[in-house]
Amino acid sequence: MISSFIVALGHALWMAFAMFWEILWPLILGFGLSAVVQAVVSKSEMTRLLPNDSPKSLAIACGLGAASSSCSYAAVALARSIFRKGANFTAAMAFQLASTNLVAELTVIIIVLMGWQFAVAELTGGPLMVVIIAVLFRIFLSPTLVREAKEQADKGIKGIMEGHAEMDMSVETGSLWQRLISREGITATSHYFVMDWVAVWKDIAGGLLLAGALAAWVPRDFWKGFFLTSHPVVATLWGPIVGPLVAIFSFVCSVGNIPLAAVLWNGGISFGGVIAFIYADLVVLPILDIYRKYYGWKMAGIILVIFYLAMAAAALAIEFLFHLLGLIPSLRSAQIVETSISLNYTTVLNVIFLAVAFFLVVRFLKTGGPKMLAHMK
Repeated sequence: MISSFIVALGHALWMAFAMFWEILWPLILGFGLSAVVQAVVSKSEMTRLLPNDSPKSLAIACGLGAASSSCSYAAVALARSIFRKGANFTAAMAFQLASTNLVAELTVIIIVLMGWQFAVAELTGGPLMVVIIAVLFRIFLSPTLVREAKEQADKGIKGIMEGHAEMDMSVETGSLWQRLISREGITATSHYFVMDWVAVWKDIAGGLLLAGALAAWVPRDFWKGFFLTSHPVVATLWGPIVGPLVAIFSFVCSVGNIPLAAVLWNGGISFGGVIAFIYADLVVLPILDIYRKYYGWKMAGIILVIFYLAMAAAALAIEFLFHLLGLIPSLRSAQIVETSISLNYTTVLNVIFLAVAFFLVVRFLKTGGPKMLAHMK
C-alpha cells in the first residue's frame, strides 16, 4: 500500500518536473522580454492615458497590460492603483485582463506546450473579451456603484504584491535602443526579471504540481465523461462554461495554468473550453477575495459575473470562428512532458537561457536588488 503510494507520488512529481523542463526556456525568454519592455515603458502616465472607457482608452489599456508583468496578483494590484489615481474603472479592468492574457511569456509557453493555434486564439479572444466586458460594465455599472468601489479602494487595504505593482524603474531618456543597452536599462531589466519570477513562482509551481498529479492519476475516461466528449455539440457549449469553473477552484493563475490547460485539452475539453480556462486566471478564489478587499462585496460579485460571462462568450466565439476556418487541431497531443531528459533542442535551449537568467540574477544582486525585493511584500 505504502509502496504503491510512493510510486504514484513519484510518477506525479516526475510529470511535474518534466513539464517544468519542457517550459523552462520559454519561461525565461518570456520573462526576459517582459522585463525588457517594462524597463523602457513607464507606468507613471497610465492614469493620464486611461481617462474613460472609449475604444482608444481600452486599446491603450490592452497595450499597457501586454507590456506589463504577467503576475495576476500584481496586475490586480496595479489596476486598483491606477483606478485610485483617477483612471477609468473599465479601462483599469481592461489593463489587468491584458496583463495576464496578452503578455509575451504566456504566448511563448502556449506555443511550446499546445501549438500556435491556441496562442492565436488567446490573442484574438483577449481583445474580444475586453469589448464584451466594456459593454456589460456600461449596462450594469452605475455611477453610485463605481463611487462606492472608489471609496473602498481608497482605504488602501492590502492585497498581494502591492510593492511589485507600485514599482517603476523604467528608463525614459534617450532612444529605445539607447535605453535598452544603457547600464540603467540593463539593471532595470534584471530587476523586473527577478521580481516577476518571485511574483509568480508559487503559481508556476502549484500549476505544475497540480497538472502533474492530474496527468498521472486521473484516467482519461474520467475527463471524457466530465467534458461530455461523446456529445460533440453539447461538449462545444459545455467547455466554455465549465472551463472557468475548473480554473476558479484550481487556485492556479498567471502562466502556471498553461500546463493544466494542456492536461485538460488532452483529456477532452473543447477548444473554447481551453481558452476560457486560461482566461479565468483572474477569477480564482484568492483573487476574488482580493476584489472583495479592494472594491467591496457588490463590485466583487459584479466583476465575477461579468468576467465569467465575457470569458465564456469570447471563448465560444473563438471556438466557432476557428472551427469555420479549420484551425482547431484534430489531434489532442499537447506536449506535456518528454519521456526522459536527453540532449535535444529543449536541453540546449534550457542551458542557453539558464545562462541568460544567471547573468540577470547576478546583475540584480550587484545593483541593490535584494533591498528593493524586500519592498515587494
